[in-house]
Order: sequence, then C-alpha cells, then structure tokens
Amino acid sequence: MALNDKYPPHDAPHSDVEDIKRRSNYLRGSLEETLADPITGSIPEDDNRLMKHHGSYMQDDRDLRAERAKSKLEPAYQFMLRVRAAGGVVTPNQWLMMDRISHKYGNGTIRLTTRQSFQLHGVIKWNLKKTIQEVNESLLSTLAACGDVNRNVMCNPNPYQSEIHSEVYELASKVSDHLDPRSRAYHEIWLDGEKVAGSEDGTEQEPIYGPVYLPRKFKIGIAVPPSNDVDVFSQDLGFIAIIEDGRLAGFNVSVGGGMGMSHGDPKTYPQVAKVIGFCTPEQLIDVAEKTVTIQRDYGDRAVRKHARFKYTIDDRGLDWFTGELTERLGWALQEAKPYHFDHNGDRYGWVKGSDGKWHFTLFIQNGRIKDEEGYPLMTGLREIAKVHTGDFRLTANQNLIIGGISSHKKKKITSLIEEYGLTDGIQYSALRRNSMACVSLPTCGLAMAESERYLPTLLDKLEPMLEEAGLRDEDIVIRMTGCPNGCARPMLAELSFIGKAPGKYNMYLGGGFAGNRLNKMYKENIGETEILETLRPIFNRYAKERESGEHFGDFVIRAGYVKEVTDGRNFHS
Repeated sequence: MALNDKYPPHDAPHSDVEDIKRRSNYLRGSLEETLADPITGSIPEDDNRLMKHHGSYMQDDRDLRAERAKSKLEPAYQFMLRVRAAGGVVTPNQWLMMDRISHKYGNGTIRLTTRQSFQLHGVIKWNLKKTIQEVNESLLSTLAACGDVNRNVMCNPNPYQSEIHSEVYELASKVSDHLDPRSRAYHEIWLDGEKVAGSEDGTEQEPIYGPVYLPRKFKIGIAVPPSNDVDVFSQDLGFIAIIEDGRLAGFNVSVGGGMGMSHGDPKTYPQVAKVIGFCTPEQLIDVAEKTVTIQRDYGDRAVRKHARFKYTIDDRGLDWFTGELTERLGWALQEAKPYHFDHNGDRYGWVKGSDGKWHFTLFIQNGRIKDEEGYPLMTGLREIAKVHTGDFRLTANQNLIIGGISSHKKKKITSLIEEYGLTDGIQYSALRRNSMACVSLPTCGLAMAESERYLPTLLDKLEPMLEEAGLRDEDIVIRMTGCPNGCARPMLAELSFIGKAPGKYNMYLGGGFAGNRLNKMYKENIGETEILETLRPIFNRYAKERESGEHFGDFVIRAGYVKEVTDGRNFHS
C-alpha cells in the first residue's frame, strides 16, 4: 500500500482562510481595488488575509482606540510591513533605504525581528505601494515575509569560520529563492508588472505551492555549531551544519519545531524539532522542497490552530514522515552525524573572521532602531552605512552586526561607534544582553499584555536582585511576549513571560541554554509584584547551590521547580 493511500490528506471541510486563498486567483483577490479606495484607511478582512502573503499586516494604534471612538473616527489604521533578506544580510545602501523609508512612510523607527527581517510600523494604506516599490528598487522584497508560505530562511550571522558562514549563507539564499511564491500577483499589484493569466492546472503559477499554498506558515533555519543562534529546534525544518576537516560536509536535518500555542487549549503546544538524518549540501534544496510539499499535501486545512507542520508530524509520526520524504526524494537521508551546541546567543563586540575581516555586534534592546535622548543609535548607524563597504547582518536575537569590515575601514568604523556611543551592551547585565521581546502593544492585534515597552522596566527591577546574588554577569536567557503566539520564541527561554491579560503574565522556567529544550509554566497570571517575589529566592538559591558550569534552566529542573520538557506533547502536563 502506498503511503498516500495509507494516510490520505485531511478531508474535513476547509477553513474560511482556505476558501479565501482558493478564490484569490493566486493572491490577487480584490487588493488593487481595495488599495485605491479613498473612503477608509482599512481593508476588508479577506484582503487582509491575502496581504500577509505580500508582507504586510493591517493594524491599528490601540493606544488611540478609545479617543478616536469618542470622536467618532475610525481606528488609526496602519500597516506593518515586513522586509526580508535571506540570512538577514543587507548592504549599506539597503540599510540606508530602510532608514529613509522608515522616516518617509513609517513611524521613524526600524524593528529588527527574530527571523532576521526588518519591520516598519505606521505605514498608512495610501503609502503602501510607494513603500514596497522603494524596497524592491533596492533589491529587497516583502514577498512571502508573512502568510501561508515559507518565510525568511534564517542562518548563522556571526561566524566562527567566515568561509563556512559564506557557504551557508549562499545556500540559505538559494533555498529562500527556490521556495518563493511564483505568482505574478505581487509584481502586478505593487510593481506595476504586466498582468498574466495562470494555466488551468496552476503549475505555471505555483509549481511548489499550488493554488491554495500551505495550510499555515512554514519556517526554515540553518545553524552552524557550536552556535544555535537561529534556534534551529524552533523551526519547521532545520539544518545543522556539519563541519569536517574545516569544510562543510553537509547538514543534519531536523523537523517539526514550532512555538505557537493558545492559552487554555491543551491541544495546542510548542514543539522542538527532532533530528532525522543527514544530507549533503547538494541535496539541501531537494530536501527543503519535498518537505514543504509534504506539509502542503498533509497539513490540516480545516483547523488553523492545528495546521502547523509540528502537528502533521506528531499526528502521523516521524517514521511516517521519513518514509514519505524518502519516497518523494527517491533516496534516503544518511544517518545523522555528531554535533554540539554551546549557546543560542550572540557574541557581542569585535570578532575577527578567519578571512581577516572584522565584525562588530551591537546590542539592540528588543530590536528597535531609533534615536533616544543621549543615545543616537539610528543616526550613528546611518553615518556608518554611508562609509561602510561590508554588510549589515540582522541576528536572530534582534541584534545587529556591522560585518565584513576591512582592516583599512576598521579605524573609521570604530571612530563612528565611539562618536555616537553605540554599544555592545557590555555595561548591561548578562540577563539584559540575553533578553528578547516581541513588539506587542500598541500595534499587534493579538497582544494581551505589554512586551517590548515593559521588559526593559522589569529588567531594571531584576538586575539589583542579580547584583545582590552575585549573578550580574551570569548568562540567563530571558524572553517576553504579549501573547502565546511565540514570536520571540519564549518557550525555549530559561526564564520567560507570556502575556495573559493587561499587566499579567504566565511565568515559565527551565528552557535549555542552547535552545534545545522547552520550558514549563511555573506561575500563572501573575503581575510584577509576584514576579519579583517569586524570582528573588530562586535567584538566591541558584547563586548558592548551582554546580560548576550549571545554567539557570538546568538548575531549576534539578532543584525541582519544574519538570524537564523535551517534547511539546508534555508541555501542559
């Protein structure tokens, strides 16, 4: 019996989103007409669903909702625009473009995301097309930055071995390009491209995705040990570089990771990917494509909460998946090879690559690029971009690397870093340097509590505790999100807070320092006072009782605060 006969694709009624995609004529819908409507700053929900595939979400400023309603005005509608670059690498000219359009069309800031992409906030409907055109003129794109397709392909940005990074980055770019949607809708709507008609069977339009694309978003990341900075086990599909005798031998393949869940719904859970085998660099794209097509054919199209790849694999099993993958590839993966991860953070400050080029990693608190009083971060980076001849690399931890600096340029870049007071974060606690937060309020419609705007304040109150306990320089991974959607990968952190209601969070402990283990809820629905009261004795006990080299996430499990979670199906139990 063929595998397809034994496990037929889900045949339950499709969700409304599936119908929207099917009717859209390959993501066109009525977007052109909607964008030309001068009556409102919003767009209909059906078109908003399609907009995600073009790289944008409609939002509104929730801080202004009550005031505008009182004045009988529609909400302050605006659009978040996501700009992607495979591996997070952009040129100085592309950085300057992002700086320019953030002031010209956005709210004057740039947000670096945990998927090594840019986000612009505050773009109004009538400026969307001009903004997207200027992005594309700089050879970047918003296509597939969101939506039910493969997202930005992540890869290690801060190399231990520059030549390996270069090879991995090229492969990440090729995988990203290969999995791009082929529909001409993006070019027609935003770039004034010539209108084309798809063939009846859809193969001309979307040879990989088909007319309804994937059941949900799909994420790919490539890690280069010993650094797991891309959190490879959070990815639907992960590739772990195997280096032998100084060369890239290939990649271990991991499948089935994913962070999102819903409060109060035990059928939803985060999951860590499992390693299933090894492939060569030449086989990488084939493995990626066939994995995506399996999710296309078998992912749940009836229940979107159950539509991610992790559920497809957990429902059917790893043996089913590897069998299906082997059948589609026409060959089998080799046995996985040994590897080791030390951490999933960034290496701040100056690092010299094996190619003789220098890299400087800046600490960017929660990924927000803006000028503040006494800290002209945005201006400083603009001035550096004007003279820099290397690249800028967005890290998976919302930080920024000024990369590929020649010895000749290093003196000038150093001078500008000092002139504008740009920092590698060495003056901050190790906890702050290992922190991440999602955007949350006021723009994210899913947010239940503050995140980006609140985490720095909470850290201000946690740092004195760490100082007293002698833990100021102890690396502890801390993350916060305004909802359980998982955008800052909080379920992998040693200590995390997930928004439950205004000012209230679920607190989780016990994630792996190297991003290889999920955490577990320790306290539910607590506010700042209880957070501080809860953590003080835990920090003090960790300081006194930890074993040599023992990380915080490992200690809280050994000390009995929470159970170890290596499989998401045990996350709620």
